[in-house]
Amino acid sequence: MADVARVADVSIATVSRALRGLPGVSDETRERIRRTADELSYVVSPAASGLSQRATRRVAVVVPRLDAWFQSTVLAAVEGTVRDAGVDVLVYQVDGETQRRRFFRDLPSRRKVDVVVLVALPLLAEEESRLDLLGVEVIVAGGRLRDYPHVEVDDHALARAATQHLLDLGHRRIGFVRTLDTPGAVWSSDVRRREGYADALAAAGLPPSDELVVSEPFGVRAGADGTARLLALPDPPTAVLCYSDEIAVSAFSELTRRGLSVPGDVSLVGIDGNPLAGLFAITSLQQPVAELGRAAGEMAVRLMDGEPLGAERVEMPWTLVDRGSTGPPSGGGPAVGGARG
Repeated sequence: MADVARVADVSIATVSRALRGLPGVSDETRERIRRTADELSYVVSPAASGLSQRATRRVAVVVPRLDAWFQSTVLAAVEGTVRDAGVDVLVYQVDGETQRRRFFRDLPSRRKVDVVVLVALPLLAEEESRLDLLGVEVIVAGGRLRDYPHVEVDDHALARAATQHLLDLGHRRIGFVRTLDTPGAVWSSDVRRREGYADALAAAGLPPSDELVVSEPFGVRAGADGTARLLALPDPPTAVLCYSDEIAVSAFSELTRRGLSVPGDVSLVGIDGNPLAGLFAITSLQQPVAELGRAAGEMAVRLMDGEPLGAERVEMPWTLVDRGSTGPPSGGGPAVGGARG
């Protein structure tokens, strides 16, 4: 089955659904898989097929960390949704190389769950390949990965709109602060938000500037440290876009510590809809995170019950919530030498 998936350029889960006649596979993809299976002389093993179809009525929710607002909010929504359907949840936190290796090594052999929900989980190339060996359905929540069913916001459009909001106010030096995860790992939301930011600048005729995009290790100081690096530039930005609202709150603390006014000296925008952004009056591009988690949970239940998904790619709405942390750039730009008098 792995050979068929590789040649047909789909996941093993998709091959399994197609060859078993289950819903959730387009006619074109189903025909390509069947043609590939014929070319490779693939024959379903009844014994193995029967073993793989023994339902556990469990869902695994895999998160890079439990102490981040986005992941914990999605987890709570998924858990509540599947519990109401009589399904148990196993939670895997794969923060760090050891935990990640253990998860990808142990889950396939133990056959503990029927569905795996990945929540904003950056993956190394070899980990992405190993997902096919799990032998279960995979759902992606808060991003996208290959042809797996997913629930997401349009991260590119969201980041482009945030950048355009700042451009419309007159800003031309716009910084972007993001965080680093596992070295070498990739997550679609991060890639697409950076592309949205860059595309908005390009459309405005502004050349790319690597110095305006800073990356910091994940943690409460990521936004503060990233903002400090931006302010240390010879020509610091007049506005800062943050990958998340948590980063924006941390950036806000650094700006106020230096005596800078938001938005008088530096405009600030966050992304995601964390309630903390409201407490600090930070403008945010909000997405319905709990609803996203519930949609992923409903997907998991339908797959477990052998019901059609309806849509394998669900896009959630987003909105710009202007709380007054953005405004036109000041004439002289931010002061970088400490607090203002």
